[in-house]
Amino acid sequence: MATTTPELVHPVAAASDPAAGATLARPVRDVVDYELLFDCVHCGLCLESCPTYALTRAEMDSPRGRIYLMKALAEGTLDLDADAVRHLDLCLECRGCETACPSGVHYGRLIEKARVYVEHNWRRSFTERLRNRLIGAIFPYPKRLRVLLAPLKLIEWVGLRPLLERISPAALRNWLELLPPLNPLDPPRFPALPPASRAAAGSPKRALVHHGCVAQVLTAGENSNSEGALEAAGYEVVRLARTVCCGALDIHNGNRERALELARINVRELGRSGADAIISAASGCAAVIAGYGELLKDDPAMAADARAVAGRVKDLSSLILEGANPFTREFRATVTYHDSCHLVHGLGVRETPRELLRSIPGVRLIELAESDLCCGSAGSYNLTEPEMAHALAARKAANIIATGADYVILSNPGCEFQIAAELRRQGAKTRAIHLADFLALAASQGCSAQGPLKSFSAPEP
Repeated sequence: MATTTPELVHPVAAASDPAAGATLARPVRDVVDYELLFDCVHCGLCLESCPTYALTRAEMDSPRGRIYLMKALAEGTLDLDADAVRHLDLCLECRGCETACPSGVHYGRLIEKARVYVEHNWRRSFTERLRNRLIGAIFPYPKRLRVLLAPLKLIEWVGLRPLLERISPAALRNWLELLPPLNPLDPPRFPALPPASRAAAGSPKRALVHHGCVAQVLTAGENSNSEGALEAAGYEVVRLARTVCCGALDIHNGNRERALELARINVRELGRSGADAIISAASGCAAVIAGYGELLKDDPAMAADARAVAGRVKDLSSLILEGANPFTREFRATVTYHDSCHLVHGLGVRETPRELLRSIPGVRLIELAESDLCCGSAGSYNLTEPEMAHALAARKAANIIATGADYVILSNPGCEFQIAAELRRQGAKTRAIHLADFLALAASQGCSAQGPLKSFSAPEP
């Protein structure tokens, strides 16, 4: 298949492969950071951690296979064609392979740069271009998203959303099913508790919740409940005067230029905040902010500040465990926990959310099979690759249902939307709930047995 002319680069000096003692081929295309490819020793330990390989069992849908593909593209032994683009597009960028890899392969950096190359050198179909342009033009901008959702919010308020979903074309119905209730009844709110006692003298640590873009519109309560939990644990919460998208959507979709622009704005604003710790209710956003040091390493004016900001990224559970424990009332509930990809694989946070949940009197935690296998949300992946996303969601929901838990707790709104939609489709009693909302529930409704909440439903017609 014909492609656009690949971007040529000056050949790098031949290097020596210490493992094989051979001379490496020279890259002729700027596809990835070429030297990073040779961290992979092709052992295959990443295969079973890859969601797409777990479903297709195809080598080219595995991290190892995609690394072979990137290398061939870089060296000019393979031309960019529809098959190559398809295998790269199917990657969820969950980074599960990085956790499994014994050689420390920076797969996330490789796939991100490969997607920049694809976007600059492959002409997609009109439908794909239109879809991607709409996603990129709306989701990073809260005001635009609010305007777009205003009619649907009214439709839901009068009780016609279920009818709209039934009569909509399949593609639109898929988008609608992923949206949470836009008029929720009595959503969990962190109670106005007195500030927790400070364990040490002096001023409390200052913590900041980055409110994100989509989260501002669809899960604003998760931001406010994160702030409430931090205040109850003894932190002084500071807020940004200006909040913009972290750049995650653009990084994953190959729009590096806008990602850099957004990163620079965030570094300036977060640096001015004076926060000792920075968190996000969206673990994908937190992982991107934690990567600003790498993203802006070649910007002499911003590199040092970006590293400083990245070094202050934490997660909610870790901060609460380090502070004063505000969860002393009994709250009886059986829960399971889904590891959001970028929290566990990007930030390396696995045990602290579980430790926090176990510390709440009355909470019974059941481990979830394949807890760190991607649910298929992956930013906008469930909109661009609905077939693969549905298969992964069904697999995740089956494991959740098998636990018999009242709640599946997670740390990323995208996972919440994806898993909640699939649980509704399967008629499951288990409800998906963000960690911050569950903490608000435990703090406000302790001392009673709790089943699935009415607050997660839209108003009755």
